[in-house]
Amino acid sequence: MIKKLFIPFAALLIIASSSCKEPKYDIEDGLYAEIVTSKGTMVAKLHYDEVPVTVANFVALSEGNHPLAEEKYKGKPFYDGITFHRVMNNFMIQGGDPTGTGSGTPGYRFAADFSKELKHDKPGILSMANSGGINTNGSQFFITERPYPRGDFFDAEGNLKPCDQRGISCHSVFGELVIGLEVQDSISNVEVIDPRARNNKPVEDVLINKVNIIRIGRDAKKFDAPKVFQENMPKVEETFNELRKEAAKKAEEAKLIAEEKKAKIALEFKPTIDDYASKAKTLASGLKMHYLNKGTGEKPKTGQTAMINYQGYFTDGKLLDSNVKEVEEKFGMLNPQKVQRGMYAPAPMKISPDANLFPGFKEALATLRVGDKAFFYFPSHLAYGEAGRPPVVQPNTDLAFIIEMVDIQK
Repeated sequence: MIKKLFIPFAALLIIASSSCKEPKYDIEDGLYAEIVTSKGTMVAKLHYDEVPVTVANFVALSEGNHPLAEEKYKGKPFYDGITFHRVMNNFMIQGGDPTGTGSGTPGYRFAADFSKELKHDKPGILSMANSGGINTNGSQFFITERPYPRGDFFDAEGNLKPCDQRGISCHSVFGELVIGLEVQDSISNVEVIDPRARNNKPVEDVLINKVNIIRIGRDAKKFDAPKVFQENMPKVEETFNELRKEAAKKAEEAKLIAEEKKAKIALEFKPTIDDYASKAKTLASGLKMHYLNKGTGEKPKTGQTAMINYQGYFTDGKLLDSNVKEVEEKFGMLNPQKVQRGMYAPAPMKISPDANLFPGFKEALATLRVGDKAFFYFPSHLAYGEAGRPPVVQPNTDLAFIIEMVDIQK
């Protein structure tokens, strides 16, 4: 009897020992996605603690049990056989669209959750692709090849961006590659049909052959994607709306402080404008001019383009606009977009009566030579006239400018 019992038990030990395989990858405990493609395999760690809804969405689609998926996608792994339909070298690769067009969905859209700690700050970041706003996410995702801070939910100061505004990019980071960065790079390098086209579709399909979800450790094994998605999804928009209200309040407070600063600086600068105006010579047109520095450089001919620094003011001392960084900083008007676009630099302006400038500015430029820096007072008829440029410049508004001719474009 003992011998008969021992043999089956020994067999069980053999079966048990043979099933304890070595881990396929040397990775720590966590939830992972093994993305097997026609170009090789990538493994991404999924941030299920920080963004449970977005991770649950991806995992449930991968395993074929997403509660909101269209009927034809239920019961089968969603991503298997789908392509990376959009690839952009030195930027990112995008996949997850069942139609391969960039407009396909799994039959639903949802609001992705987000974390201030998760950023597009390096290559290999997994993030949700969307069509604008937080509630247009579906199945599409992208993997970065370089940092993409413009896609973060929060700006450099840690403030929530107005994600529901047109043109503002807010993408939910939900993972990062721990294996296979070279595969991402090889996919982004494939030839595309038309590099100038927005869709950047590869000439030859790059397939996602299989997405396997790997659970290592007790917590990861307990992660029930369908349940997590259904229980937490309703809270996402509520959280976003609360943060948006808080951000709006902070923005309003910051705006009031900035306006107070502008008013104070304007009050301090107004005597300078008045002093220059009192010293200015009135030309036949009514334009008033006072040299702050007389240059000795070449005077541009009609039709040539000069490089110009300018400071535009209202007569009460408030700054209208400038391409001089230090000036806009002083008045609390530094524009991050102008910094990014390199707009704080001498601007090319054509010396011509047909130039796209208001009348007084064209006349002012025609009086200058390289090295000149002068104050100009523009009566409203030489500025924006009776129409003005509402809401910034009201009708019949006089303006004052300091204009410097830096060079002539060759």
